[in-house]
Amino acid sequence: MCKGTDIGETDPITEGEGEGEGRESEICPEGLQYYADSLQGRPPAGPCPPCLLDLGLVRRLPDGTFAAIPPRLAAGARTDHLEQAIEEKRRALAAVRTSIARAQEVYLDSYHQGDTHAVRTVHGAGTINATISAAVGSCQEELLTVQPDGPRPQEVLDAALVNDLAALHRGVRQRTVYQHTVRSHPPTLAYVEQISRAGGEIRTLDEVFDRLIVCDRRIAFVPDPGARRSELALAIEHPGVVRYLVGIFEHAWQRAVPLRDVSGGRLPAALTDDVRRTILRHMVNGHTDEAIAARVGMSTRSVSHHMRWAADLFGSRSRAQLAYLIARSGFLDGGPSPDA
Repeated sequence: MCKGTDIGETDPITEGEGEGEGRESEICPEGLQYYADSLQGRPPAGPCPPCLLDLGLVRRLPDGTFAAIPPRLAAGARTDHLEQAIEEKRRALAAVRTSIARAQEVYLDSYHQGDTHAVRTVHGAGTINATISAAVGSCQEELLTVQPDGPRPQEVLDAALVNDLAALHRGVRQRTVYQHTVRSHPPTLAYVEQISRAGGEIRTLDEVFDRLIVCDRRIAFVPDPGARRSELALAIEHPGVVRYLVGIFEHAWQRAVPLRDVSGGRLPAALTDDVRRTILRHMVNGHTDEAIAARVGMSTRSVSHHMRWAADLFGSRSRAQLAYLIARSGFLDGGPSPDA
């Protein structure tokens, strides 16, 4: 049986061409026999197989009979047409690829238009501090900061105080979120007292997400998560990302507790419970004392002290038993301190 296209199918490239053109065929045994009979002048048995017409090996004459054509002549016409069609397809494919490549260039240019410096990396502690100081120095309306890791060294607070007071005197609204642990750190309390007198607002949380500085909601500074905080920072000026970071700050600000009384040296009972809940919640979740200390901004020794307090209070003999008793007590869900 002849292998060719089904009756009624047409090739969109060669539609309207000569009979049999535009279809792919393989000669069948019947076609070979019919072709041999025609060449030798014998009356063919049966109608002309379609494959012979498709391949151009047989032509229909005006009187309705068929004449056999030498294969080379048939092949020349047939292959020339196919090669032409292939070449047209190749040119069309090359044109499409060229057009797509040009469109890709325009797309990339448009996509990155204005975003080339939307996120910049700042390397080295000295360069980071200088860049942040310059941004704070040019701040005109609002300065938002989040300071994790608990109390900061005296020299860091002294350097920050100069820039922060200058911004406040220019009329910049300044809001800062610390961790609860700074409430028992005298250098931080002295810094907070001066900032508060100048109009700054300070609040504290049991745990904050990470360091953040936002100037005029125009540029934000965050540490690079994949590097040491003091060695690499990201300066972000993409408006959408800055708005996202401001939203995170506002969420933390709403949950934070105002730091109004800076004269005491101890945390209020309620905040002590918040800190203890945070520490013990991390312990129940399997974190080590070192990891907890990094999260809540206090020394490992202080974390160990809270652990001993909890172990004595609950009568626990092991860390696993302590985690079980604490989880069962309801203290982590906001209940009163077990020693109340």
